[in-house]
Amino acid sequence: MSTGWRIEAVATSHPGLRRRVNEDRYCERPEIGLWAVADGMGGHAHGDWAANAVTQALDSLTLPMDFHAATQAVADAIHSANRRIFSEAQRRTQQMGSTVVALLARDGCFAVLWVGDSRAYLLRDGTLHPLSRDHSQVQELVDRGLIREDEARHHPRGHVLARAIGVDARLQVDVVTDELAPGDLFLLCSDGLTGVLDDAALAEVMAASDRAAALDTLIRRTLDGGAPDNVTAILVGVRETTRLDPVGSRA
Repeated sequence: MSTGWRIEAVATSHPGLRRRVNEDRYCERPEIGLWAVADGMGGHAHGDWAANAVTQALDSLTLPMDFHAATQAVADAIHSANRRIFSEAQRRTQQMGSTVVALLARDGCFAVLWVGDSRAYLLRDGTLHPLSRDHSQVQELVDRGLIREDEARHHPRGHVLARAIGVDARLQVDVVTDELAPGDLFLLCSDGLTGVLDDAALAEVMAASDRAAALDTLIRRTLDGGAPDNVTAILVGVRETTRLDPVGSRA
């Protein structure tokens, strides 16, 4: 016998209740095990264009077979998007930018890559694990011990990014990698979701057995909470499959 992984995902995006333009974009490439969410920087010119540039770079990506080389290829695509957005911003003399959070899942492993405050979570054995850490000014205050985690959630500068794609010529992409486990459920989302729902609410909804229903509930609860920003979410579920290797064949 040999074992493999069955990975299924659902994704959606909503403009929210207060924004006219949806500056969020997402990438779905199940054939190569890649998903991503990009959030154009609100308050800046052409955030939707910047987010689109990020997902275009990932949509056109060809990945090598080796997992670690594939992870580097995803990072390279993010760097390529950074150069494109930064160049366009210089040409227009307008600041443009985007966040990104990407999941690569294949060969029994996963990698999460991110820039900004779009987040990745993993629900494993009933426990929700944050996989990313916001690149924001408020998170830096938390890291320095100047404010508490509970104070950070409603801080007035909570949406001010410390790092974003397209703002500077050079960019640092953070990466975490680990092995997959049967039953893993990943959530990728823009801050329009996490700005309304806390981690306890996310874990409660994600625990539902039906991923499509869980995704609908996440969006509905965000809208019920006022949805002041665009909201985008992807749920990626993993299960182990076992197949019998054939011992013979008949014509």
